[in-house]
Order: sequence, then structure tokens, then C-alpha cells
Amino acid sequence: MIEIQDNFTLEPGKPYNLGATMDHRGCNFALFSRNATSVELVFFNKEQDNAPSHRFVLDPVLHKTGDVWHVYLQGVLSGQLYGYLVDGPFDPWHKGHRFNRHKLLVDPYAKAVVGQYNWRSPAAYSYIFGHPHGDASFSNLTNWGQVAKGAVVDDNEFDWGRDKSLHIPMKDTVIYEVSLRGFTRSPTSGVAHPGTYLGMIEKIPYLKNLGITTVELLPVQDFNPFENVKTNPETGAPLVNFWGYSTLNFFSPARWFSSDGDGRTAVTEFKTMVKAFHEAGIEVILDVVYNHTGEGNEYGPTHSLKGLDNRIYYMLEQGRYYKNYSGCGNTLNCNHPVVKRLILDSLRYWVVDMHVDGFRFDLAAILGRDEQGHWMPNHSVLNEIAHDPILSRSQIIAEGWDAAGLFKVGGFPLGWAEWNSHFRDGVRSFIKSDPQTVGEVAKRLSGSSDLFEHASRSPFQSINFITAHDGFTLRDLVSYNGKNNTQNAEENRDGNDHNLSWNCGAEGPSSNKDVETIRLRQMKNFILTLMVSQGTPMILSGDEVQFSKDGNNNTYCHDNKLNWLDWDLQEKNKDYFELKIAPKCNVYCLRHLAYFLVKQGLFASYINNNIFINVTREKSSHLEA
Repeated sequence: MIEIQDNFTLEPGKPYNLGATMDHRGCNFALFSRNATSVELVFFNKEQDNAPSHRFVLDPVLHKTGDVWHVYLQGVLSGQLYGYLVDGPFDPWHKGHRFNRHKLLVDPYAKAVVGQYNWRSPAAYSYIFGHPHGDASFSNLTNWGQVAKGAVVDDNEFDWGRDKSLHIPMKDTVIYEVSLRGFTRSPTSGVAHPGTYLGMIEKIPYLKNLGITTVELLPVQDFNPFENVKTNPETGAPLVNFWGYSTLNFFSPARWFSSDGDGRTAVTEFKTMVKAFHEAGIEVILDVVYNHTGEGNEYGPTHSLKGLDNRIYYMLEQGRYYKNYSGCGNTLNCNHPVVKRLILDSLRYWVVDMHVDGFRFDLAAILGRDEQGHWMPNHSVLNEIAHDPILSRSQIIAEGWDAAGLFKVGGFPLGWAEWNSHFRDGVRSFIKSDPQTVGEVAKRLSGSSDLFEHASRSPFQSINFITAHDGFTLRDLVSYNGKNNTQNAEENRDGNDHNLSWNCGAEGPSSNKDVETIRLRQMKNFILTLMVSQGTPMILSGDEVQFSKDGNNNTYCHDNKLNWLDWDLQEKNKDYFELKIAPKCNVYCLRHLAYFLVKQGLFASYINNNIFINVTREKSSHLEA
């Protein structure tokens, strides 16, 4: 059956590929919802429009196959804005259903998202603020002009030329963990487009000189940077979601990092960035968050999955409440077949269409839990990722724990690399001369065989790191005994208290030359230990120039100098940046120096002569007086 409506010709469409799939005639739209009773596809002309330009009610007989609603529209052009109005039962009390036909929903497979998330408006929520039934009340407010919208993307519009993923072997990999916005947002960066995908391109020569092979970008899948409603208690400035660990769409690059704030531009500029990095021989891997979404708990906004089929997409407690293994309000039901498909489809899209080289999975232990929360790695999406014909060739790296206490470092399926927190803690303790740490650090230097050898895995699957985005920078690790997170508006309760740091005799900035001499030596100790240890090293952006966050070890909420890399430090700390511990040797050279030393039997001698373990708290105790 074909129907003509305004400028569009409607056909039944196909259920195969979810999302908006373009061809030379138009676009096929397909959406999963098992429990919906009606689905309406709506078009908009502008992102701020309060009313749709077109509304297409899908016939449950003609436009539905199984649990997939679908329609083909001839005449749709790339860039068309769209969303869904989905109706169904509202029964959070017993069934966990939260359908609300008044809320415009973003397609979870949308390849671009435009507009803003106005979560300060009551219309963004499916319940009525202040109602006696709380989240179980029902809101009739429409959110159409106050919510982000999906945009149709033609994947053939970008010219990749001969670009392909680089597939750099793990034995040659040096990872650089970096916040895309923080890297170039400071005026000291001198780039034309600070804080953006294009700004990253301008700093490729710097990264080549540093010697890294791979950039690991903090989350760039679309999120709401303005979801934080708190203000800085010291400055009064609004706080933000700077790091982006609160994903709202798994297919679209964040528009916060585009040059004009438009999600469609973000797609093109992200691809341009990846292509430029590949031309320079540098891989791009993404930090991805498939363990939860930014829709929060029962009092969070209704944006997409919550309104499409809440009980399918999320792990629920007694129907109404959300299991919270993520510590962020909800937990994705990762091993439900539909959610598993969403995750796999998304990952393949980033590899095939966006040309990324791999992924680091935030709180990846959650992806190994079943619906009851039990650990089942070999029967989970973790195993499917490792054996997927496309994804298995990519870098796949796990953060091997979650916020509910599941800690599985060394226990992931074959094919996975893992963040090695044992390496971090063991080396930190050893360098600051904690007692009885020699045996532990020996295991970490030699590849952590206690964690990886039993599973027939390579030492290179241990991602060795001293610092990461969450925690002290390297400079702060040798400058503070305690965290200083008062600007986060959480009364210094947030962030890790177990930092294994040592201030070398003075808390915070110091003009004492003896203190600064010890700090410099300790930082060199850390860098050398990281680079000559067996495994794959990861460096935190800014550590190479002694970037400090003033002792704040949880800067997730700051869009300011606490996260903006100060590029003046490169000249100020020139001797340290140029790694005088190994003259004229960048981090890549340092890593391969370790292989040579091991092969020649000189590793122990080199360590003894170059790691200054005589720097102890006892020997410098007079400084603390």
C-alpha cells in the first residue's frame, strides 16, 4: 500500500535495519517497541519548533513486523529532523511501563542529534512535579519544543578516500587518554576551534612528537553537558557534566564538540578528525558508556529508552525502581537480546561508518551481568564483542569493575584487554616507599602474570596506568596527601579517598626547592616505571607537562582551568616534557627500550640505576616539619 501525504510518499517499509536508513529514493524508519500500542513518526523543520511539520501514524498491521514498527518515506532528505510519539501502558507500580504519548522521544539509533536538553522544565518528565504519587503520576505536558531531536544522516556523503582502521599491534601501542574539550579549550592552546573535533586536528603534530600511537577520547557519544543543576560553592559558577559519562544516544557524536553546536555538523567534523589522525598514523579509540544512560532513575527525564520500552531496556527492581550497579541511577539490561543488539549495532557503526579503531568500556563488568545481576562473562555481550567478525579486530578494553562491588580484573573473556588497577596501586605504593611492596611491583613490572597468564592471555592485554581522568593527575599525586574537591558542591565527599599519594613534604604548591626536587624525581620515577613495564602503557593527558587540578581528584563537573590543559606548561616545564630521564627519547622510544633491555638481560640493571627508590618519606621527613 502506498499513500501520498504532502511531499512524501509512504510505503510499508522494512524491519531489518533499525533507525533511519537512507537510499537514493528516501528513508526507511524502523523502531523497536514490544509493549507499545501505537507509534507516531513526527518531522520538524527546526530544532526549537513546538509543533511538528508532519505526523505519520503507523498502522499496527501494515507498519509493524513482530516488535518492530517501520515505514518508508520517499522524498526524505539528509538532515531531516524527526522523533517518535509512543503510546502504551503507564504502570510503573507493577509492570515497569512508563509510556507517555505526550513526550517526544529520540530514536536510539539516530545518527545525529540536534537541539538542547531542557531538563529544568517539568515537561521533560513523565510524572508531575510535587504530585503525591511522585514518579507514578502521569504528566500531560508536551515537551516538543524543549527536547533534542534526531536527524537523518546519509552515510555516503563523506569522502573517506582510502582511509581504514590502523590495527596497530598492542605490543606497539602507547595510549593517551584525553578529554576532547579539555585538550584545546584553554586560550593557551592557540587553536582556531578550541574544545572541538577540529581543534584536536591542530594538535596532531604535538601528539606525534610525544610519541603516542593511540588517543583514547573521553565519551563523545551524545550527552547533556548541562544536566548538572548545582553551582560551584566557591565561585558561584554553574557546574556541568564535563566528562560525558552519561550517554543519551549511542550512535551520534556529541554536538558540544562541533564548531557550531549542531549534531549534523558533529558527524562530519568527527569523521574529518578521525581521517586526519589516521593520516598521521594515530589510532582513535572511544571511551564508551553502555552500562547506564543519562535518563537516570525513576525521577529522571524521559528522553528515549524509558519511553520506548522501559522494562526491556533497563534492569528493574519490583517494576518501579531501577537497579543501580552503575552508581548513576539506572543500569542498562545489557544482556537482553534487544539491548545486546543495540550495543553491538552501535559499536559496529562506529567502526564501519565512523572508522574508529576501538573502545574502552566504562564499568565493563556490568556488561557481564545477567538480569539478576550475576556474573556470566562467557554468555554475555562481552563474549559476543570479543568474537564479532568486525569488533574482534578492534582494540577492546575493559574497566573491569562496576559501582556495586563487582571486581573482575583478569577475568574477562579471551580477546579483551583490561585496565590494570593492580598495576596503578602497586606502583604508587612502591614509588612512595610503602613497606613490603617489592614483590607486588615485581609482578606488575613483569606483566601481571598472576592476572593474565592463567587465561592464556598476553601481557599486552594489561593496560598499565598510573593516573587516569578520575583521580589525581601525576603532578597532584606527588603534591597532595588528600583530595581537595570542595568546588564540586558535594562537601568533599566525592572522589576516591584511597589515592596512595605522597606530597613529598608539603601539601599543595610549594616554593621549597627540596620539595620540588623530590616531586620532579618521583614523577620521573612513575613515567619510567610505566614505560618500561611489560604491558600496554596509558598516559593521562597533561601528565607530560605536570598539569595540576589543584588537588581535585574528581573534576567531572568543571568546564574551566581544572580540566582545560594549560599549554604554557610545555615551555615552563620543558626539561621534564622532553624526558631528560632518557635524553632525546619520546615515550614510544622508552617503551621499546624496555623490550631491548629484557632481551639483553639488562632490565634489572637499568631499573636499579634509573629509578631512584632512595627517595623515601623517611629520608625527607624533615621537610614535613
